[in-house]
Amino acid sequence: MSAEIDLDQVMVPANGGIPNHPAWPALLVRSAVAPDQIEETFLANGWRGTWRWSVYDYHHFHPASHEVLGVAAGSAVIHVGGPDGPQLDVQAGDVMILPAGVGHKRVSASSDFAVIGAYPPGQESPEICRADPASVVQMVARVAEVPRPDCPLGRRLTDDSWT
Repeated sequence: MSAEIDLDQVMVPANGGIPNHPAWPALLVRSAVAPDQIEETFLANGWRGTWRWSVYDYHHFHPASHEVLGVAAGSAVIHVGGPDGPQLDVQAGDVMILPAGVGHKRVSASSDFAVIGAYPPGQESPEICRADPASVVQMVARVAEVPRPDCPLGRRLTDDSWT
């Protein structure tokens, strides 16, 4: 990674049934890691439960788990933070760090798009929730209780912007 970090911070209030995190932004670090080193980088930093696939094509969030997504191949447009959030273009080598509660959805993707995901220790089996306006107030309180991960990934990729 170069000395200068290309970092986008996305802070969106609860909207459209998505709680988002009340204190921490989602982070997009562009060209953070070589695509063939994503899983190794996540594991070396203590993030576990890795998987390789895509991103769901509907707004969803994880109320009790932080998540990191590394783009292993292709490109996509990811909607972050629910209906009122921005749509971000991502490509191979980009890494997204999503605090608990932050909504995300794949809007479009190249045919070869793939991400590798992972979670901090103890959060490796995340609950997947769809947008629900009726429970958003309770979910905001719930996501605020998820502790900051002890894993150094955020510090290494973002110069302490989040963790």
